[in-house]
Amino acid sequence: MPIEASPSPVDFQGDALLGTLLDALEPYAALPLLFDYAGRTIQPGYHLTEVKAGAFVTLDCGGNPDRWQETILQIEDLPASDDDGCMLVGKFRSILDRVAARIALAADARLTFEVGRPDEPMRIFDLAALAPQQGHVLLRLMARSAICKPRHRAARQVTRPACCAPASPQAGCC
Repeated sequence: MPIEASPSPVDFQGDALLGTLLDALEPYAALPLLFDYAGRTIQPGYHLTEVKAGAFVTLDCGGNPDRWQETILQIEDLPASDDDGCMLVGKFRSILDRVAARIALAADARLTFEVGRPDEPMRIFDLAALAPQQGHVLLRLMARSAICKPRHRAARQVTRPACCAPASPQAGCC
């Protein structure tokens, strides 16, 4: 019995993992996959040009070390060269399966998109949402902003509810 696709959007809020996206796409294998980025919808001849698997070890401006894995999907925004239309979700997933057979792609890797047209610089995006629509699936991308991680962490601490701010090192979150 085929899986019934849910028409509910998935909000990634710019923090998607590769495995989470692949799982969310699974019920839509037969539908065309479109991307919205930088105020435009990708052209139907787009091409997944490269898949990069990286492990990063960093030191931010506050002297804090960090490490993570990332999968970077590079997509060239091209017009269609024939009447085939957009790539199907199933083909997109099968490309990633073929890549995973040759290089390690971690399901818990942060997901990044590099997208651009041939005559423009590539831009870096995070996944904002997956939106199933009538006859296709839309991945909404959002531009990735530069941030100062220590300042970002400090701002999040200020907005944390008082009940979760421990009064002592032994106190836990409510």
